[in-house]
Amino acid sequence: MTGKIIKGISGFYYIHTPEGVIYTSRAVGIFRKLGIKPLVGDNVEFEVTDAADLEGSLTKILERENVLIRPAVANIDQAMVVFAIREPDLNSNLLDRFLIYMGEQDIPVTIFFNKSDLDRDGEMEYYSSVYEAAGYRVICGSTENDADIERIKAALKGKTTVLAGPSGVGKSSLTNKLNDGVCMEVGELSAKIRRGKQTTRHTELFTIDADSYVLDTPGFTSLYVSGVEPRDLEYYFPEFRPYIGKCKFTVCSHIYEAEELCAVRRAVTAGSISNERYENYAQIYEELKDKKR
Repeated sequence: MTGKIIKGISGFYYIHTPEGVIYTSRAVGIFRKLGIKPLVGDNVEFEVTDAADLEGSLTKILERENVLIRPAVANIDQAMVVFAIREPDLNSNLLDRFLIYMGEQDIPVTIFFNKSDLDRDGEMEYYSSVYEAAGYRVICGSTENDADIERIKAALKGKTTVLAGPSGVGKSSLTNKLNDGVCMEVGELSAKIRRGKQTTRHTELFTIDADSYVLDTPGFTSLYVSGVEPRDLEYYFPEFRPYIGKCKFTVCSHIYEAEELCAVRRAVTAGSISNERYENYAQIYEELKDKKR
């Protein structure tokens, strides 16, 4: 039989079949010998070992379209990265790292800025304009607003989407609202450090409708960019692209060169590129350069 892995815990894999039945399966020993680990999102073949108890044995992983390491999932059509505008405060550096990571995999990203009810001083409008100008699809709103949930459902229609973002930003609340049959544990912020507490402890795929799936994943507080060469980092900032090749030097870091020689730096000064995004670029560039050294 064939199906899709929707959850994996302690060596057990829960396989959802086209008929809507879920089988609990173990993987055959060959996977361990080959060093292959089945992932949530994998399309697989399995043998039924106990029809009454819905148990099976996973025998084959079908060809993967893509694989993410963090979160560890396969066959993703798009990502929706969720960040709260407040509680916890939005960390644009962490957001940019995630966008680079998804860019490495050529996976489209939609950004959902949550907790609009906590917005003050126009922060949500500011960040929305920054990332829309950079070429990303942005949805602003609240998981408490039904109209916002419907907008998100429309963005997820017909796709397998990974939900990702820091702890405490509302991913589990969003998952609960997207599927009435789901009841994920929802955490509160740590009163001491105003950081989200981890509530999702494993990656799990949920069905929104017949052709739409969403993966809720454990939150992260850091993400190190590792698979990009320093000289290629500019391509992961879409708003840089109109200026690439227009600098004085063929190879330009956009950091050390004088402003009059660098088209990107001039665009930052002119306000065509967000200064905050540029500062994040410069920090990540230095990290990549140090690692290469």
